[in-house]
Parts: sequence; structure tokens; C-alpha cells
Amino acid sequence: MNILITGGTGLIGKSLVKKLKEKNHNVKILTRKKTENPEEFYWNPEEKFIDEKAFENLDSIIHLSGANISERWTESYKKQLFSSRIDSANLLKEYCKKRNIHLKSFISASGINYYGTFTSDQVLDENSGILKHDFLAKLCVEWEKAAEDFSEISDRIVCLRTSMVLAKNGGAFPMLKKTVDFNIGSAVGSGKQWMNWIHVEDLVNMYIFVLQNSELNGKFNAVADEIPTNEMFMKTLAKVSKKFFLPINVPSFVMKLAFGEMSSIILEGTRASNEKIKSNGFEFKYDKIKKAFEDLM
Repeated sequence: MNILITGGTGLIGKSLVKKLKEKNHNVKILTRKKTENPEEFYWNPEEKFIDEKAFENLDSIIHLSGANISERWTESYKKQLFSSRIDSANLLKEYCKKRNIHLKSFISASGINYYGTFTSDQVLDENSGILKHDFLAKLCVEWEKAAEDFSEISDRIVCLRTSMVLAKNGGAFPMLKKTVDFNIGSAVGSGKQWMNWIHVEDLVNMYIFVLQNSELNGKFNAVADEIPTNEMFMKTLAKVSKKFFLPINVPSFVMKLAFGEMSSIILEGTRASNEKIKSNGFEFKYDKIKKAFEDLM
């Protein structure tokens, strides 16, 4: 299959590109750097430009592009969070229509905060809807609408509502591991907020799973089986690292001072169900947090 990937040089994209090639797929990567690599094609969404060679003999697009959600949310950065996901998707659609391309699938990242960012014991599934209309919920809604707009030129649309991705060399894990290594690992805020997560290997396998199973369509929660509280998450990380766990929580106001509005994704969290993707045959390799930590160490 001929696949075009945005965000192919990022944390998830690099692993996904490697695995797709191992499965004998032909992969094209959109990049903001002009290179001589025949697999990489220049694009500049701000200037509404994509090298049209990227669209030759195209079967599917996997849209991973998006500015880092973990930066401080200034008003200008909020606009960047939207444009890097939604405007870039709209540009891809324009180029596909311009070249009369019909896709077998358009697969897009989305976020588990689609439902809103709050703390509750309720287990949310893909039909739960938006329960708190906050910034991240709005972002995810617009993100998924941009994907759904491909329905006129794609046989199917899939959105993976992604939780915190645990990976050895990027994302949140190295930072969390560093606090534990210095014996200052502790819960944050109440410590009772739930932490949805997924191992990067499982997420990459999920993208390939939905790509290769042509009957799959719609939204899927990308989250592991076991969802610990923030306190249990940090305690387990400290235990696996054989380090000390501080019994004193980092106060919420400290996180709010340090990160502003973005601190909500650290201080709040509900639980999401993965039953929909599992009922379609997907199997998680890292279903428990302890198992994931042991692998990442």
C-alpha cells in the first residue's frame, strides 16, 4: 500500500514509518525540511504548499501532524495547536481534490481529551460525547471534523483518540523518570486524577491495525487496559525504578503557576474504555502500567 504520513519524523511517526516499511508498505513522509531523500516531500502548511509528487499513486493518508500539546498555552500557541492539526488536514484535502485522488482510508490522530478535561470515576467510551466543553475538547472536535471532511474522497475515516504516549526517548516518560531518579517522584495535585496512557509500541500497532483492516471506521480510544490514578502511576514508576516515592503531593497551585491553563491535563483525568478497539480484534502488548515501565527501563 502507498501511504503518505504527516508528522512522520515525530515520536510516533518515526516508529510507525519503520514498522510500515517492515510490513512492505511504501511510505512517503511530508517534512518541513527540503531533503534529497526520495521518501520525503516538502510541505509548508502556512504557505499552503505541498510537493505534489507526494500524492502520486496514493492509497492512504495517516495524519499525525500537530504542535506539542505540552507547551504553555498562550493565545498565540493555542492558534498554533489548531492550525497545525486542522488547517494542515484541510490543505491535504485540497490537494487530494485538486488531483482527483480517492483514498482507501484517511487515518487521523485525535485526543482522549475529546470528552473534556475533568476528574471523574465514570468510564467513557466513544459514544459518551463531550462532557466538559473546554479548550482541549474543542480542539479535538475540530480535529475530528477536519478528518470527517475527507468522507467525500475517502472510503473510510478513522480517528484514534490518543492518551499519554509512553516512550523511552520522548514524550512525558523521560521527564517523569528523571524526577523519580532524583528521588523526588510524587503525586501531583490530589493524586486521585486518572491517567490514561498507552505504550508507543501498542499505539504504532494500532495505527497499522486500523490501516490494514478495511472494515474499521470511526473513532477509537487509544488507551491501555489498566488506568491508574496519578498517585499509583508515580508509585509504580518509583517502585520499578527502585527509587524513593515522596508521600507529599506537589500542590495544584504550583503546577498552575508553572504551566498555566495547560496544567489541567496534569491535574485532571477521567477513565476511557478501550473495549471498542479490542472487540474488533486488537490485542495490547502492554496492558498494565508496571509491564510498560519495565520495558521502557
